[in-house]
Amino acid sequence: MILFPAIDIKNGTCVRLKKGDFGTAEKVAENPFDTAARFRQAGAHYLHMVDLDGAKTGERPNRDLILKIVRESGMRTELGGGIRDMACVEDYLEHGIDRVILGSAALKDPQFLKEAVHAFGERIAVGIDAKNGFVATQGWLETSTVSYLTFAKTIESIGVKYIIFTDIDRDGMLGGPNFEQLAELQKNTSCQITASGGIRDVGHIQKLKQMGLYGAICGKSIYSGTLDLAQAVKIGGNQYVG
Repeated sequence: MILFPAIDIKNGTCVRLKKGDFGTAEKVAENPFDTAARFRQAGAHYLHMVDLDGAKTGERPNRDLILKIVRESGMRTELGGGIRDMACVEDYLEHGIDRVILGSAALKDPQFLKEAVHAFGERIAVGIDAKNGFVATQGWLETSTVSYLTFAKTIESIGVKYIIFTDIDRDGMLGGPNFEQLAELQKNTSCQITASGGIRDVGHIQKLKQMGLYGAICGKSIYSGTLDLAQAVKIGGNQYVG
């Protein structure tokens, strides 16, 4: 299982949110470059990044900063937040991002998702962010009437291979991910599932690995000190993916 330490960028700084609420944004690191370097030193080879400004507005004010962080870190990076057209997908994939994560656009514009998957295959992931079991969009500001499982099956039929699943109510709370819904995704789709939101400690990492998940994203737990990243990487195995 791959460990993805997370860097969320808002107004050019590293922040974390609670339950996806932009009003709870808390600066967690002085320097995203040093943060990525520490992740690398701890043994992580992969980085999960989110442009929170992009997720909220669809604009990309942090684009150059994000690409510079990726270049300097030397880590393989997946990126989400505000990626809503093919030009944006192509730009990021051509400039150092290994995999882009589509969220709102994947639900609201299935034709765009089909084009992206057709063009870039496994370099496209979809983030399913759920609130009370229903998919949320627009940086988690809106909740749809589509269940997370229905959406997962739909995107699987389109050809999506990688899903990043977040239970919004658990995000940033350190109370544990939604193991039940993750298990449902594992059982009902053939997609590679990454757990995001709520991971607190190595016990959670061990349980997710035992479930056979593809990956685990850790943010608040690293910044708050409840999870030792180096230990988590060793437990997870940090397998290399192409």
